[in-house]
Amino acid sequence: MIIIGIDPGLARVGYGIIEVKRNEKTLLDCGIIETKKDVKEENRLLEIFMDLKELINKWKPDYAAVEKFFFYKSSTTISVVQARGVIMMTLGSFNIPITEYAPAQIKLAITGFGKATKKDVLDSVMYSLKLDYPPKPDDSADALAIALTKFNELIN
Repeated sequence: MIIIGIDPGLARVGYGIIEVKRNEKTLLDCGIIETKKDVKEENRLLEIFMDLKELINKWKPDYAAVEKFFFYKSSTTISVVQARGVIMMTLGSFNIPITEYAPAQIKLAITGFGKATKKDVLDSVMYSLKLDYPPKPDDSADALAIALTKFNELIN
């Protein structure tokens, strides 16, 4: 079983892809889809679509997990929501079952504490995937936590 976790954004979309065989979890890939601020927004959204499509075609995930977006009063809110829409549409176009998780749900599933720190989450991701070094950048580590949350849901 292959799970893709996604941490949405317009400037940076974090992704983490894990494989599970007999409850053994393996990191397959992680990173970010990065778009440049000086590019038109519609082209940035298209880049997210194209890059995510490429990842899906390469890894063929069975499940997707996406962090829920909470509305903040910010000038980037609408752009992030649009990027998230592109992500959801892309996953849906491949008929990949999608589960959404709030940040507190992810922290609880990964660390056992809904108000865990970023470091606690990172330590749990590293322990769960038996990593010697933290995934970089942070957006990819967050995406791996989201993928692991889906794994934990599937086995419980």
